[in-house]
Amino acid sequence: MAQLYLFSQALCYNKAVMENEINNTKTTTPPLPASTGYQAGTSPQQLRQQRLITIGIAVVALVFLAIIVLVTVALLRQDAETTSKIADVFIIFMALESLVIGLVLVILIVQLARLINLLQNEIKPIVESTNETVSTLRGTTQFLSDNISEPVIKLNEYLAGLSEFFKIIRPKSKKKQDQ
Repeated sequence: MAQLYLFSQALCYNKAVMENEINNTKTTTPPLPASTGYQAGTSPQQLRQQRLITIGIAVVALVFLAIIVLVTVALLRQDAETTSKIADVFIIFMALESLVIGLVLVILIVQLARLINLLQNEIKPIVESTNETVSTLRGTTQFLSDNISEPVIKLNEYLAGLSEFFKIIRPKSKKKQDQ
């Protein structure tokens, strides 16, 4: 009987704690810290490397732009025949580039079709199965709550009431209360 009483006291305590947590739970998110230029995981050496890489990319871009300007000026000084030959070669390269871009687009469309097929035939059944499992679990927890938890809680309430009743009827002696 003592074990049942202790068990019921533990359940009563757990119920009270859970009800307090449910009632007192508020979803608040702490504010994000202000953004600073220096990140916590970035050392000064890494920042220096990033700056050097950025400067290097800028220098390469400027050199490439200068080469394009110089080639354009050099082509404008050439005679018409040389310029037309270079233009023809450039047109051929542009046509080849268009073919490559078209091929890449076809590959992209095929990959997109495969992804859609994967989503429809494999992931959708998994999601449906998961939803079915969750609904079954919801039903199981409701069943357990109705058939196990509530009767145990009621028993706990009755035992607590009975315990208080016995405390009122048979108060402890003054010696035991003083100690």
